[in-house]
Amino acid sequence: MALLEIQGLRARVEGNEILKGVDLRVEAGAVHAVMGPNGSGKSTLAHVIAGRPGYEVTDGSITFEGRDLLALAADERARAGVFLAFQYPVEIPGVTNTTFLRHALNAQRAERGEAALDPIEFVRMLRDKMRALDITENLLKRPVNVGFSGGEKKRNEILQMAVLEPRLAVLDETDSGLDIDALRVVADGVNALRSSARGMLLITHYQRVLTYVVPDHVHVFAGGVIVASGGKDLASELEEKGYADFVGAAAA
Repeated sequence: MALLEIQGLRARVEGNEILKGVDLRVEAGAVHAVMGPNGSGKSTLAHVIAGRPGYEVTDGSITFEGRDLLALAADERARAGVFLAFQYPVEIPGVTNTTFLRHALNAQRAERGEAALDPIEFVRMLRDKMRALDITENLLKRPVNVGFSGGEKKRNEILQMAVLEPRLAVLDETDSGLDIDALRVVADGVNALRSSARGMLLITHYQRVLTYVVPDHVHVFAGGVIVASGGKDLASELEEKGYADFVGAAAA
């Protein structure tokens, strides 16, 4: 059984159909890269999987570990093990990273019937995660993403993923706006979290992040559907030739 199974998925935003029949299967242990031009529907797919409000599914299904994902609210999906890293991470003034992460983790543990971690246990675990990812402790007392640089916001999301240990991680253009040094740090964090128990869906415009995070599968998105799939060499082909041929095929 696939970790994530999407069949015939159609969705619209503000009355406009964006997804027009998406089929995708993600296995535990695999990294799937979804590439495509602006406006092709990549980020819409990520938001529909996560259950973000404002995205209306009109047809098709999403099954996660055998469960109907579309029947779950966004917070229920998160507690079940679905994680979305945003292209533009949101700021939460007045809430420190430590507080945010502890409450998020304990909500997830409650869903599994596990006891909550007390503050001391949690901070000990959090520091271990930060050392493993080479993330400095100055992030802990700062409000979530407030005043963070683009690179710090993306590192912070990698830390969130490390703490929550999701079964499915959807990374929506996590390389957006990063310089080469920040990109390498984030890519190292993603690679450190690759696991046989976890599937990843990495959404990106460019091949450059895939130099550091080598995908098992690459899919080309155009016109609201997946128009081609292949191995890592497909990403190199896209970098060389662009998306024009695929966009034309989707429009035909």
